[in-house]
Amino acid sequence: MSTMNTARTTRVAAGAVAALLLLSGCSSKAKDDDNKSDTAAGEVKTDKGISGKTIALGALTDMTGVYATLGKSVTQAQQLYVKQLNAEGGVCGYKVELTVRDHGYDPQKAVSTYTELAPKVLGFAQFIGSPFVAAVEQRIDGQDKALVLPQAWSSALLGSPYIRVIGSTYDIETINAVDFLMKEKGLKKGDKLGHVYFEGDYGESALAGSKHIAKEAGLTVVEQKIKPTDNDMTAQVAALKKAGVKAVVLSAGPRQAASLVGVAAAGGFDVPIIGNNSAFAPQLLATQAGPALEKNYWVASPSLPIGADTPGAKKLVADYKKAYPKDSLDNGVVAGWTAASAFGEALKKACESKDLTREGVDKALLTLNALDTGFGTPQDFTDPKASSSKESVILQPDKSVTGGMKVVQDPAASTVAEAYTPTA
Repeated sequence: MSTMNTARTTRVAAGAVAALLLLSGCSSKAKDDDNKSDTAAGEVKTDKGISGKTIALGALTDMTGVYATLGKSVTQAQQLYVKQLNAEGGVCGYKVELTVRDHGYDPQKAVSTYTELAPKVLGFAQFIGSPFVAAVEQRIDGQDKALVLPQAWSSALLGSPYIRVIGSTYDIETINAVDFLMKEKGLKKGDKLGHVYFEGDYGESALAGSKHIAKEAGLTVVEQKIKPTDNDMTAQVAALKKAGVKAVVLSAGPRQAASLVGVAAAGGFDVPIIGNNSAFAPQLLATQAGPALEKNYWVASPSLPIGADTPGAKKLVADYKKAYPKDSLDNGVVAGWTAASAFGEALKKACESKDLTREGVDKALLTLNALDTGFGTPQDFTDPKASSSKESVILQPDKSVTGGMKVVQDPAASTVAEAYTPTA
C-alpha cells in the first residue's frame, strides 16, 4: 500500500519488541539436532516440531486482553479440529498436538511466547495480533522458516513465504466495506468518511484501504487514531460529528465498537458505522449498546458467519456446541477452524509428498488453490504476495440468529478491490 511504508515503519519501530528479539533470538538455536531432517529410504522426512509420533503446532492467542473473546473461540475451534483430525488417524500416522500460549495482547509476552515455542513446533496455526506477527516477521522469514497462519489481516504481512494471511487483508476488506456504504447506505461522492482506527499495522492497513477507495470515489477521509487501551469513544464521536462525516469505518476491537455505536446513538449521531472483522463480538448484544448495534452497525468479514446456512457451518455449530456447551458461538470459531483446516490440509499434502519438514509443509500450502471450509470464500494460497481472497461478506448484528450475525451481502469483491494491489 502507499501507506505500507508507514506500516513497515510501525512494525520495525516496535522498540520493546525489537529489544526482546535481540535478547532472545539466540535461544531458538536449539541444542538438539532436529534441524537435520530424519529420513530413510521410503520414510517420511521430518525435522523440528515432530517428536516420537507427535506433530506439535503452536497457538499464540489472546485469552486475557483486548481480543480475549476472539482468542478463546479461535483456540477452542482449533482444539476441536485437532481432536477430530486425530480421531481420523492423524497425519502420516502422527497425532497432532496444539500447544497454546496466552500473550494477553501484550507485545513483550507475544515475543517471549513466540521465542519459547518457535524451536519446539512445526508451525503456528494461530498468532493473534498484526503488530506482534510483524515484529517477529524478519525472524520467521530468516532463521525459523516455520509456517504461520495468523489471525491478523494486515497487508504488511503479504509477501512473506511463511506468514500466510487467510482471507482478504484489512485494506481490501475496508475497500469492500466502503463500497457497501456507497451502494447501500447513501454515502456518495463529495461526502466525508470518518475512520477510527488502532495505531499500528492493523489500523494503518485498514486506513490504506479507506484512503484508496476515497480517492477513487471522491470522498474525504477524516481520521481518528486511537490506542487499543482507549475504550471510551466519546471524544472521537464528538470530533466526527463536528466534522460532518456521513459514515464511519471502525478498525478497532469489540469494546471500541460498543462505545462508538452506543455514544453515537445516545448523541443523535445517526450515521452508518461499519467495522472490520475484528470489531465485533456477539456478547456486545447483551450490553446497553445492543439495540444501537443491531440498528446501525455492520461488519465486513472474510467469510460467512458461524450461523451460515451451509452444511459445513451447521456441522461445525453442532460439533462445537457438543464440545463446549457453555460457550457462545461467534466468528472467532470460523477463523480458528479455517486456519486449522488450512494447516491440516497442508500437513496432509506434505504427507503425500513424504516431507513433513517445515519446508515441505510450506511448499504443500502453495499447492492449495481453492480451499473451501464451508464458509463461502474459497482460499487460494498459491501466491504469497497476494491475499488468499479479495472477497468480503457484509454482516449485521442480530441477537436472534446463531452467532449474533446475519448476512446482508453475500461474499463478493468490489470493482475497486479487484483492481487494487497492495504494495509490500
